Amino acid sequence: MYLIGKTGSGKSSLMMTLYGDLTLEEGEGSIVDFNLIGLKEHDIPFLRRKLGVVFQDFKLLTDRTVQKNLEFVLKATGWKDKHDMQERIDRVLDKVGMKTMGFKYPHELSGGEQQRVAIARALLNDPELIIADEPTGNLDPQTSVEVMEVLQEINKNGNTILMATHDYALILKYPSKTLKCDDGEVFEVVQKTV
Repeated sequence: MYLIGKTGSGKSSLMMTLYGDLTLEEGEGSIVDFNLIGLKEHDIPFLRRKLGVVFQDFKLLTDRTVQKNLEFVLKATGWKDKHDMQERIDRVLDKVGMKTMGFKYPHELSGGEQQRVAIARALLNDPELIIADEPTGNLDPQTSVEVMEVLQEINKNGNTILMATHDYALILKYPSKTLKCDDGEVFEVVQKTV
């Protein structure tokens, strides 16, 4: 599902509200069995274990390898068994076509490769929903298509993805349900078929 709207229309704010970085101040909202009204600070880590978040600027830890970036997330979310952690890391890196890159540091990867690692990180805890905030925003058109192919494959395997984007060419190439932020409201946009 896409989330579109002009700069400043509230797309990022809506996404930040969904993963608990901003407080829902009015109205109603729930996500993955969490009520966003009155969401308590101590509930946010549990909410985030059910979500995968992919950021435009990757947010990888630059002082660690790909492997150590993913291990960090697993440890932070309660994983303890080293064998299980390694198996999970191998599986998500394989899903995004990065299985042989675990030893590399983020600065040794292209932007598209860093975004693939960010997507792998979002998949670690088998999320009920993946929130992707402009995941192709910092990428060239060809790399954007490659990242979209990865997201399409993940979606076909049963993961729901909510993706904010300004890239209407991608929406046309990979049509899906589209929501629009405009004037403080969110509504569905019906795409015209050619």
